Amino acid sequence: MDTLAAATDTRVAELALPSYGFSPARTLRMINLSENATFLVEDPGTDRTAILRVHRVGYHSRTDIESELAWLAALREESGVATSAEIPNLRGERVTTVVDGGQERHCVLFHLVPGIEPDDVALGTSDFETLGAITARMHEHARSWTPPAGFHRFRWDWEHSLGAQPRWGRWQDGIGVGPAEEEALGAAAAIVEERLASYGTAADRFGLVHADLRLANLLVEGDLVTVIDFDDCGLSWFMYDFGTAVSFIEHDPRLPQWQEAWLRGYRSVVDLSAEHEAMLPTFVMLRRLLLVAWLGSHAHSRECQELGPGYTAGTVELAHRYVASGGATLT
Repeated sequence: MDTLAAATDTRVAELALPSYGFSPARTLRMINLSENATFLVEDPGTDRTAILRVHRVGYHSRTDIESELAWLAALREESGVATSAEIPNLRGERVTTVVDGGQERHCVLFHLVPGIEPDDVALGTSDFETLGAITARMHEHARSWTPPAGFHRFRWDWEHSLGAQPRWGRWQDGIGVGPAEEEALGAAAAIVEERLASYGTAADRFGLVHADLRLANLLVEGDLVTVIDFDDCGLSWFMYDFGTAVSFIEHDPRLPQWQEAWLRGYRSVVDLSAEHEAMLPTFVMLRRLLLVAWLGSHAHSRECQELGPGYTAGTVELAHRYVASGGATLT
């Protein structure tokens, strides 16, 4: 963990907490430091427990965060998808902005959601079938929803993923990317770009997506499944959400079974043509290359420390298969 970043984010959290009316007995504990810092707030004085998200500097504007929260609320109210709900501050604001060292920092307090994430060791087809159905409901909602005035979220198109303005940095700067790796991954990226350009961005395939809709971002308690962590939600291809569903496990030999289960769940809600299904390997490859870039620019993250250069080596293996098939498969 980046101890300096952790200390700074903890200081920001301490500045934000008075806006929510916690008692002097409250405690604050960091539970994750990745794109943002996430804290567990426990207050025996008011019998309140909540999650505080401290946004990283420069990733989202206040308008972006307000827009995310607007979609979360609309999903809860209109689609039947359970999402985490924010807790307004004492001024009735959904986002609390504090100044630390001359910089504005944005924070959001969420109700604590019951449940645990699915076991990433014992992943089964039923997990992906559930995820596919939830994803389809979210896509249906996104296609029909009219966002409020001023709504703004960033784009996960080619230019902002692997193109000229990569949001997570260049995959060429990933951990363990040397000349041989760059050649293999570059060949795969070229096919991804070509296939995406041919596929296009018509309204039936491109719109508002979660953009990190993996099982780790589901909390399950009994029959209740809650979708969390919409921090990366934005405009992208709907089928990109499958690429994110298998983040960090794209090389697993069970991928074909997981894909079939995800499709089965998706089609239990809405039809999906063969044209869209055929693009799934491309979105898995797109996501994998994005994560190589992300790991290269997020050395402080738990994922980076756990995966290291081995993730790039695995990506090269996938790239060879993808290129050999002309972008048709990863197996």
